Amino acid sequence: MSKADRPEHPREKERFNEDAATYSVRGVDPPDLEAGVAAIRNVLKTLPVRPGVYRMQDAKGDVLYVGKARALRNRVTSYTQVAKLPKRLQRMVAQTRNMTIVTTRTEAEALLLEAQLIKRFRPPYNVLLRDDKSFPFILLREDHAFPQVRKHRGARRTKGQYYGPFASAGSVTSTLNALQKLFLLRSCSDSFFANRRRPCLLHQIRRCSAPCVGRISEADYAELVADAKLFLAGKSTGVQARLGKLMAEAAEARDFELAAVYRDRLRALTYVQGSQTVHAEGLGEGDLFALACKAGQICIQAFFIRGGQNWGHRSFFPAHTADIPEDEVLADFLMQFYEEVPPPRRVLVDRPLAEASLIAEALSERAERKVEVDQPQRGARRRLIDQARRNAEEALERRMAESTTQGKLLRELAETFELPEPPERIEVYDNSHIMGTNATGAMIVAGPEGFRKNSYRKFNIKSAITPGDDFGMMREVLERRFARLGKDDPDRANGDWPDLVLIDGGRGQLNAALAILEEQGIDDVPLVGVAKGPHHGREGREVFHLPGGREITLPPNSPLLFYLQRLRDEAHRFAIGTHRAKRSKSLTTSTLDEVPGIGPNRKRALLMHFGTARAVKGAALDDLERAPGISKAMARQIYDYFHPRG
Repeated sequence: MSKADRPEHPREKERFNEDAATYSVRGVDPPDLEAGVAAIRNVLKTLPVRPGVYRMQDAKGDVLYVGKARALRNRVTSYTQVAKLPKRLQRMVAQTRNMTIVTTRTEAEALLLEAQLIKRFRPPYNVLLRDDKSFPFILLREDHAFPQVRKHRGARRTKGQYYGPFASAGSVTSTLNALQKLFLLRSCSDSFFANRRRPCLLHQIRRCSAPCVGRISEADYAELVADAKLFLAGKSTGVQARLGKLMAEAAEARDFELAAVYRDRLRALTYVQGSQTVHAEGLGEGDLFALACKAGQICIQAFFIRGGQNWGHRSFFPAHTADIPEDEVLADFLMQFYEEVPPPRRVLVDRPLAEASLIAEALSERAERKVEVDQPQRGARRRLIDQARRNAEEALERRMAESTTQGKLLRELAETFELPEPPERIEVYDNSHIMGTNATGAMIVAGPEGFRKNSYRKFNIKSAITPGDDFGMMREVLERRFARLGKDDPDRANGDWPDLVLIDGGRGQLNAALAILEEQGIDDVPLVGVAKGPHHGREGREVFHLPGGREITLPPNSPLLFYLQRLRDEAHRFAIGTHRAKRSKSLTTSTLDEVPGIGPNRKRALLMHFGTARAVKGAALDDLERAPGISKAMARQIYDYFHPRG
C-alpha cells in the first residue's frame, strides 16, 4: 500500500495494524491485505451511491467475486473494514487488485445482472450452481399446419409453446409417449413429413394420426393439438369428458373399432393422471425448493409442478457454500437457477429469505408477469415442502455415502499407482476412427465428485493419419492438450492440470505418451496405460502399465478395478459418440458446401439437376448455366472454383 493510501488518523492507523496482525495469524499475508484494501479504496473515490453490480478481480484480471448492492458505495466500503469480514472474504480482499463497476436503475436489475455474471464468470467466492446442464422442455411447434411435438433443450428460437422444465430427459420421454398415445401428434421432422408416401410405423401402432398422408384433416388435427395444450396445462378433466363422449357416440353408431381407440386413449389418460398428479390443491404452477445441510455439505431439492402434474424433481449440490448462511445459499441458488429456466407463477421455499420480496421483483421482471416467492406454513403446500425437505436430506445422505466410498477408492488408487496423494482430477484419453477416416480423440475427466462432464473435450484429428496409427492420433491429442494447458495455466493455479492421466492402450501407447510430455518439458504428470491383457474382451483381466516397465493386475472382484473399468468405458463411450457424430455429419456434407455463395437452395437445385456433387464438379460452364436457379455469374463462380486458372 502506498503512503497516501495508509490511514492517517492515529486510532484508525492502530486499528488497521491490529487487523493486519489478525490476518497474519489467520494465514493472510499483511502486504497482500494492504494491496487489496488499497485497490478497493481507490475504486471508492469515484463510486456512486446507486444500485449496481461490482466484480472483484485479482492481479491477472480473473473475477474473484460478483456482488450486487442497493448502494454501491456503502456496500463496497464494507470490504475495507477488514476486521468485520469472515475469513472467506478476508482471503478474497487479499487477492483483490481491481474492481469493475456496473450501475443499474434498480436493485432488482442489479440482482438479475449479478446472476448473469456469476453464471458467466463462475467466480471462486460466489455460491455456484454446479449442475448447469440445460433443462429439457416439450415444444409444441406453431410454425406448421400440422404442429410437431418434440423434446427441446437450449435457446427458444422456434415459434411454439414450451412446456417445462422437466427434471430429466426420462420425464420428458414418458410425457411425450403419453402425448403420442393420447393425442396422436406427429413427432417427425418436417423433411420426413414432406417425403412420406404411406404411413410410418407410429401410425400402425396408434401413436400418430398420419397427417403426412392425409389420414386426418387439418381441422381435426387442430382439435388434437388443442386437447394436448389443455392436458399440458393441467386441464385434463375436459379432455377426459370429451373422449368419453366420443367413445359413447362411436359405440352407439356401432363403430366399435373407433370406440376401442377412444377407450384406449381414455385408459392412457387415466394412467397418466394417476402417475403424474400430486396432491397440490390450488398450486397449479410452481416450483418447490428445500435445503438440507450436514457436515458442511448442502443439498437443494427442487420439485417442478405444472398444471397440478409432477414433472419430476432433481437434487442440486451447490459449490463454494462454506461459511455462508443457508438462506443466502438458497437465495443465490434461486437467481442462478432462473437465469436459464423461466420462472413459474409461484416459487415455494422451506425457509424465510431476507430478500424474498427483492427476488420476487427480479423474477417478475424476468418473466414479465407477477411471480410470488413464499414459505408455506400449513396445508397441502406445507406438506409438499416437507416432502421436498425429506428428499433433500435423503439425497444428501446418499451423496455423503458415495463421497466416502469414492474417497476410499481414490486413496486406494493413489496407493496402487504410488501417487503422492489421492487425485483431484483424473483425465482419461481414447481415440476412435474407421480406417483412419473421421478420426477423433476424446478426453473425459473424473474427480472426487464423479464425472465432470462439463470438462470433457473432443479433438478432431487434423493431421494426416495412416490407417491404424493410434500412436499418431494420441500424439496430436496430447500435444494439443498440454500445449494449451501450458499456455492458459502455466502456474497450475486453476486446478486444470491432471493429477493422473490414463491412456487406453498398452506399453507402446504409454511410452509414446511419456515421450510427448517429455518433449514439452513435463515430467511430473503420472501416466498409466490401461490394456485389456492377454484375453481381449474379458473383463477383469486388464493390465495396468506404469512408467519404468512395471505392470499391475488387480483381483477380478476388486472395487478399484471396477472403478478403473468405469473410467475407461466412459472414455470409450465418449470417443465413439464423438466419432459417430462426426461421421454422420460428413455423410450429409459435400464439396458444394465449400463453394462461396452456394446456400441450401442452390445446392439442392444443383443436386436435383446433376444428380451428384461429383457431376457438378465435372460439369462444363454451359451445363452449369442451364441449371435452374443458377445465373451466369454464379455458374462462372462455381466453374472457376472447381477449375482454378493457373
